[in-house]
Amino acid sequence: MKKTNQILALTGASLMMLLVACDQQGPAEQAGENIDEAAEAAGESMEQAGENIEDAAGDVADEADETVDDMSN
Repeated sequence: MKKTNQILALTGASLMMLLVACDQQGPAEQAGENIDEAAEAAGESMEQAGENIEDAAGDVADEADETVDDMSN
């Protein structure tokens, strides 16, 4: 009975150590996560830049329309 309890205790301790080790990220996993975050930030910046360009183009078009209207009056 004592030997069985010792084996169960060692098995339980080993499983706990494995679970703790699985939660820790290695350097490759951390680097991959950093790359993912950088790519997401770059995508958001590009999207914002596109929206700014669309807004600026709309403003130029509005000004051109006003100029044409002023010239025709």
